[in-house]
Amino acid sequence: MAKNSKTFSFEFFPPKTASGQEKVISLGKEFESVPAEYYSVTFGAGGSTQQGTIDTCRSLFNATKVPIAPHISGIGSDKSSIKSMLQLYKDEGFKKLVVLRGDLPSGFGSAGDFPYAINLIEFINENFENYFEIEVGAYPETHPEALSPEDDIQHFCQKMSAGVRGAVTQFFFDSDVYFRFVENCQKHGMDKPITPGMMPIMSKEGLVRMANNCGANIPTSLINKLDSFNNEDDLKKFGADYIASLVSALIDKGAPGIHFYTINQLNPTNQIINLID
Repeated sequence: MAKNSKTFSFEFFPPKTASGQEKVISLGKEFESVPAEYYSVTFGAGGSTQQGTIDTCRSLFNATKVPIAPHISGIGSDKSSIKSMLQLYKDEGFKKLVVLRGDLPSGFGSAGDFPYAINLIEFINENFENYFEIEVGAYPETHPEALSPEDDIQHFCQKMSAGVRGAVTQFFFDSDVYFRFVENCQKHGMDKPITPGMMPIMSKEGLVRMANNCGANIPTSLINKLDSFNNEDDLKKFGADYIASLVSALIDKGAPGIHFYTINQLNPTNQIINLID
């Protein structure tokens, strides 16, 4: 697989310090040469990192000219605040969005005007005349709150039919998981691009924690292998090899590209990219 045969995109989260912001800009410059299709920047539920998201998006765009896709979460928000935010993104020249429902922050008594992502998608397209190119999230191993896998697929396909370009998946560790999900979506008449999301393996503990938070299954064989390492560098090298092999398999079998969850670090993702066949 040639690295330039498919598109790669990268996710960052808004740093809390000036030095962290400088680090993200440096990362953006490094990944620009991959080349990067776009950079997404996360957004706290209920607007908890709104200014940080805007600042990081602006800095990355000015430093790299790579297209920027701010995350936007609807839950806990009202129409007025969301419309103002969308207008700001439009004024900044950001034409791409990652639209998510989000999790209701502690202390919020109401889901607001957008209890589900589809409500926010429809609002965006109605008020901005399809100006924004929208990506949404996907759970190939079923959303943790879904009533059943079938119910989850049906709701996902409804969301995809509401005026979006494509989806980015939660991370996973078995290519069959992704292709079964895509096949199930196609059986429901949904053929828009679904891009796999990939998470670097930094440590067993961190991996398990993140997987538990988002309902991702870690194969027993992978857990056992991670348990066998006494040296952190050896574990990270194995992790890079594992994810690089997974990426190659996904692309070789038809995935439209890869979205990397960088965790605001260069080496883990860079090692994976350099290992791809």
